[in-house]
Amino acid sequence: MPTVLITDYGFPDIATERRIIEGATYQLATAQARTAADVIEAARRVHAEALLVQWAPVTAEVFAALPDLRVVVRYGIGVDNVDLAAAAAHGVTACNVPDYCIDEVADHALALALSLLRRLPQTHARTLAGEWKITPPGHVPAFRDTTFACAGFGRIARAVLHRAAAFGFRCAAHDPYVSDAVITAAGIKPLTRDRLFAEAGVLSLHMPLTPETKHFVGGSSLAAMRPHSIVVNTSRGGLVDTAAVAAALVAGRLGGAGLDVYETEPLASDHPLRQAPNTLLTSHTAWFSAASVPQLQRLAAEEVVRVLRGDPPRNPVRPPSVAR
Repeated sequence: MPTVLITDYGFPDIATERRIIEGATYQLATAQARTAADVIEAARRVHAEALLVQWAPVTAEVFAALPDLRVVVRYGIGVDNVDLAAAAAHGVTACNVPDYCIDEVADHALALALSLLRRLPQTHARTLAGEWKITPPGHVPAFRDTTFACAGFGRIARAVLHRAAAFGFRCAAHDPYVSDAVITAAGIKPLTRDRLFAEAGVLSLHMPLTPETKHFVGGSSLAAMRPHSIVVNTSRGGLVDTAAVAAALVAGRLGGAGLDVYETEPLASDHPLRQAPNTLLTSHTAWFSAASVPQLQRLAAEEVVRVLRGDPPRNPVRPPSVAR
């Protein structure tokens, strides 16, 4: 009877996973692994053939040490804590859950953008301090004159742009893996990478983290942006060079930053972003709602059972070289 190991989790309980996995006659074990060595130890202890992973690193060493492993499912969309190349090399199916929290992340991204554009945090602070003015502090553009651009054109980016269009923004997107014809057919203006940074009044990131996309927003790209533009990141922390963003904000070369994810989490207490002007910083909460958590747990558990039964996975994830 195969055993499924939940390597780590932060959910209130795992009743959903237990119902689905044990209902399929598989065994369920849990751990709170923080390192690859922890994962190996816990998996060996129960002879796991499947891993359900939230944050624990599933590295090449993990795959090499667990020859009976058949499937790894990541609780979430991003898979940068799973070595996909090693999974493929060892014949292990790797999966994610790309079809949950779409609305939640899209809502959060738009909320960050709208709050920064309308200067709500600054106006709120000024009002509490006893200063009453009927004009906001700083530049406030008309949405109809502002290009809301997404880097990436997947599920979440499309949901964000659908919402942005309802507010009257000019909507645009850049995605090297989606044709201009597909973007245009959705009523969105396609942009090259260079034009993305040059035209965006709001730049919202919705991309995977790969060696090619690391610090997608950094020194040179920030220099190409308009000084009143804002950057929003609800995707992967490593897409943004946060030190460079903080420096640009302090120097007045960037209008604002709404960030929910960071290169290192939690955000360090002495990080320059904490002192930078025109920021709205949230703590990796974009994915969350009362509905998204049970949905994530259910979909992840169902995917594990599907693969163990020998059925095709709904959401296999392959290394970029294989995917292309």
